[in-house]
Amino acid sequence: MRASLPEERPNLRYHSLPMDEPALIQSAQRGDLDSFNRLVLEYQTPVYNLAYRIMGEGDSASDAAQETFISAYKNIRRYRGGSFKGWLMRIVTNACYDELRRRKRRPAASLEALSVVETGPDADSEARLVSQTEGPEAHAERSELAAAIQRCLDGLPDDQRMAVVLCDVQGMDYAEIALSMRTALGTVKSRIARARLKLRDCLHSQGELLPAAYRLEGDPS
Repeated sequence: MRASLPEERPNLRYHSLPMDEPALIQSAQRGDLDSFNRLVLEYQTPVYNLAYRIMGEGDSASDAAQETFISAYKNIRRYRGGSFKGWLMRIVTNACYDELRRRKRRPAASLEALSVVETGPDADSEARLVSQTEGPEAHAERSELAAAIQRCLDGLPDDQRMAVVLCDVQGMDYAEIALSMRTALGTVKSRIARARLKLRDCLHSQGELLPAAYRLEGDPS
C-alpha cells in the first residue's frame, strides 16, 4: 500500500484482448464507442493519478478525469498522431489548471512528488512494486523526505509549483508544459528553475529534519 498516495488508483487495464492502439484510435475517430472505451480503460489510471497529484483530493481528481475523457471523445478527430498518452495528459492538465484558476487555490502535489517520475505506461505499477518491496527503514526514510518536500512545495507560488510538478513528477518537457499552462516557453523555464532553487534552499534549511542519506552536502551530520 502506498501510504503517501491513498487516493491513487491501481493500474487497471483491459487484458481480454491485446490492444492495437493505432487501430483503436482510428476506429474511435470513426465514432466507435467500444474502441474509445478500450482506450479509456488503458489510460484511466495515469489520467486519474496526474489529476490527483495536481488537485490533491479524490473527488476533484475524478471530476477532472471524467472531464478529460469527455473532451477527448469530443475532440478525438482532431488528434493527429504522436503520443496518445501525452495528448491525454495535456487535456487533464488543462482541466486541472482551469479548475484551480477558478478556485484560486493551490495545487497539492503528492508526498511522493519529485521522488518518482513517470516515464512510461507501466510507471504507476512499477512505482507501486518498489513501494511494496522496500524495507521498513527505507520506507520510513522516504516518507521523511517526502514530508520535507511537501513542506517546501507548500511555500511555492502556484505557477512555480504546477510547473515543477508537471516537469519533475509527470516528466513533461518544457514545450508541453508551456502549451498546458498557456504561457511562453521562457516563462516555463524560469518558473521551473526558480522552483527548483527554492526547493533546494528549503530542503537545505531543513537539513536536520532530513534522513541522513538524503542530506545535502554541507548539512549537519
